[in-house]
Amino acid sequence: MTNRRNFIKKTTLGAAGVAIGGTALGMSAKSYSRIIGANDRLAVAVMGCGRRVGAYYNSLKNTDNNVDLAYICDVMKKQREKVAKDLAGKVSGKAKLEVDIRKVLDDSDVDVVFVAAPDHWHAPAAWMAMEAGKHVYLEKPCSHNPREGEVLVTLQKKYGKHVQMGNQQRSSAESIDIISQIHNGVIGEVYKAVAFYSNTRGEVVVPKVAPVPEGLNWELFQGPAPRKAYEHDTWDYNWHWYGWDYGTAETGNNATHELDVARWALQVDYPEWVDVEAAKRHFKNDGWSMYDTMDATFRFPGNKVIKWDGKSRNGYKTYGADRGTIIYGSEGSVFVDRNGYQLFDRGGKLVSDSVAKAKEAGTALGGGGAMTDIHVANLFKVIRGTDAELNSPIEMGAISQMLTHYANISYRTNKSFGVNTKDGRIKDEEAMKLWGREYEPGWEPKI
Repeated sequence: MTNRRNFIKKTTLGAAGVAIGGTALGMSAKSYSRIIGANDRLAVAVMGCGRRVGAYYNSLKNTDNNVDLAYICDVMKKQREKVAKDLAGKVSGKAKLEVDIRKVLDDSDVDVVFVAAPDHWHAPAAWMAMEAGKHVYLEKPCSHNPREGEVLVTLQKKYGKHVQMGNQQRSSAESIDIISQIHNGVIGEVYKAVAFYSNTRGEVVVPKVAPVPEGLNWELFQGPAPRKAYEHDTWDYNWHWYGWDYGTAETGNNATHELDVARWALQVDYPEWVDVEAAKRHFKNDGWSMYDTMDATFRFPGNKVIKWDGKSRNGYKTYGADRGTIIYGSEGSVFVDRNGYQLFDRGGKLVSDSVAKAKEAGTALGGGGAMTDIHVANLFKVIRGTDAELNSPIEMGAISQMLTHYANISYRTNKSFGVNTKDGRIKDEEAMKLWGREYEPGWEPKI
């Protein structure tokens, strides 16, 4: 990589000396303009071509980001081909289609890897990428379990690569603004936040052993997870709800965003106590094997509380929106979501509000929008040194992700438990058995 860039830089300077104010070496002005930016052009690989990948299209097309799309990687043939078709002639770079992320990581010219594969792949792909010298845009959840969060933070420090977690509301100008106001006392002493999500997910089929779909590499889909027979409809999104081998339930899938905002506002890290009530309330006989409704409480030092109200299959807007965070203080309250914020005094009167200029999808599958564009651009700028810091570095994102893991572990053990607020470890022997997971031999983290 260093040799390639030094060569480009030298040839660029040489060309500039030959043709100031015109074209160089017979090249068009357009071609020349591409070369003079090539010394800091980033080669990007995308892993995972499902519903989320479309959220990256604007960033890949945006010439201000100065990137080449080097690889389109997915275990399903039709998905990587669809992305290639979608972006043909619209992005820079000659993207190669690849099924195995390990081959992508072997390419020393790749600078950045976007990880948007199923949850069980997120942390392993990220630590493999760092080990290979790549920076990472890591979608939520950043980890499948608490242990993986620890590993990611350790390896980020070891390799010194930039890892931006994909909780894009950290890049919302309006969220940054109101959180700053909260920290400066606009609603007094902050004591509680309620994070919520309401959706109308429907019935899913009961999974049964079935032939592997055409074009799917089932071996690579499983990747770090223990091997088992393919079951009908697993690969296409329903892996979220079919047990714990691949998914992290709705809390890992979506609560990550709002719980992160809540923790940000309250300026807390690990809770002292976790208590959860959760169950499967809808379509009792369908294939969904986890809870679809959850009420979780996290108690923190300083008598601060975060509540999570998650309803996957009941669209009633308890708080007037389908997702968001309400922050309570001694002198007022704030409602904040991806659309902006509203600030209220203690009597409930609206004091001020702000509508988000960078729009972002709410509960739509895959999401995406200008907020994601800003979040991606922040990573690119930090890599180049033009932004001082990431808006959601992995060491910060991993702590927020822990709240979702605590909630899932509490549900799975049917137990409330205490937490060590210094290191995040659970003070319950049974619950700690779910701190990590079993890997297919050879896929364990190397630290």
